[in-house]
Amino acid sequence: MGRGRSTLVLFLVLVALGAYIFFVERKREPATEGEAEVKKKVFSIEAGKFEELQLTASGGDQTTLTKQGERWKIVSPVAAEADEGEVSGITSNLASLEQQRVIDEKAADLKPYGLDTPRIRVGFRAAGDKAVKRLLLGSKTPTGGDMYAKLEDGPAVFLVSGFLDSTFDRSTFDLRDKAVLKIDRDKVDGIELQSSSETIRFAKAQDAWSLAAPVQARADFGAVEGLLGRVATARMKAIVEPEATDLKKYGLDQPAYTLGLSAGSARSALLVGGPAPDGQFYAKDASRPVVFAIDAVLVDDLKKAPADYRMKDLFEFRTFTGSRLEFTRDGTTSIFEKQKGKDKDAPEKWALAQPKKDVEEAKILDFLSRLTNLRADTFVDALPAGAAQAAAVKALSSEGKKEDTVTFFKAGEDVYAARPGEPGAAKVTASEYNDAIKLLDALK
Repeated sequence: MGRGRSTLVLFLVLVALGAYIFFVERKREPATEGEAEVKKKVFSIEAGKFEELQLTASGGDQTTLTKQGERWKIVSPVAAEADEGEVSGITSNLASLEQQRVIDEKAADLKPYGLDTPRIRVGFRAAGDKAVKRLLLGSKTPTGGDMYAKLEDGPAVFLVSGFLDSTFDRSTFDLRDKAVLKIDRDKVDGIELQSSSETIRFAKAQDAWSLAAPVQARADFGAVEGLLGRVATARMKAIVEPEATDLKKYGLDQPAYTLGLSAGSARSALLVGGPAPDGQFYAKDASRPVVFAIDAVLVDDLKKAPADYRMKDLFEFRTFTGSRLEFTRDGTTSIFEKQKGKDKDAPEKWALAQPKKDVEEAKILDFLSRLTNLRADTFVDALPAGAAQAAAVKALSSEGKKEDTVTFFKAGEDVYAARPGEPGAAKVTASEYNDAIKLLDALK
């Protein structure tokens, strides 16, 4: 029984392919020997000359777009900014569209090609045109590599590349600009994240981010820029309500999170409400009435604590930019300096200047790297009771323009580090600190 069914399926596939060859290949005139087949362009137009687009998608959406200045706008069925990338893909492919092959110069019956009721309609008007030209797209060929097509005002049926299906079959939502916020991320100089429990603020000055609230501290540039980048690239997953008047049902009357961005005097804000279907969340741009859904990944970023955005590196000092490091422990100070060699062209090398002693540079570099690569595991609001100072470090880098001052404390087996002007203390991995001390002791 199973074998008979398989045979029947194979037979039907062969019949379909045979019909394709009969209807398509028999109409193809072979190219002369040594002569390549010349493909004809469907339209004679430059991509930059389009002024209007009218698209009917296979799902039924009918969308009209017009070019206003240098940007495209959706004018029907809603008024909205258009996705410039989507529109560019459509116009460039229309401008370069080629007939792969003419199937029927004067097709009397369009049904075999799916063109009696076209799946997709693409209309356009170019600069200087009075009427709209329309391309009709029907079924794909049995092999799926091509699609049947014709011009609305022309009798011929021809083939175009099948991959264009996804280019031209675009819904209104596909064509609109889905950015959750319109921002120029390079100009953003302030971020404020409000939740029901706290407010976190960041400020940018001289290309560096700092944490301004709830505490003042150095910020992790990568972490803050990562948040900003995810907001700048976040896209709507769906339009929930184009003109929302009742925000309470979406949890947006009292948002769970409000992310405010400032760029000079310009302000923008993203409001995030309650959970939406499919693991998403309701959200809106504070300046627009539309409510949309966003991915939960962005909301996960908004849930992060202030400590997640603090700079974890204790030192900005690095051996290749540093010039001097002083390490004080038990009343004794060891000084390491980058010194010029005796020969005229000798490179600078790290040396133990106090107490002055010949030590292999590789061993000094090992110690300095291990020490200055220490990072905070967590942050505490204050040192624990009984914490005692274990060491103090002063490090100069960038030709003395930058200075790191870090004081280490021990409370039992735990190690903490504090920097002047920063709240609380960082808790570091005790074994890594102890390894650095062992390397220092080995130099003496």
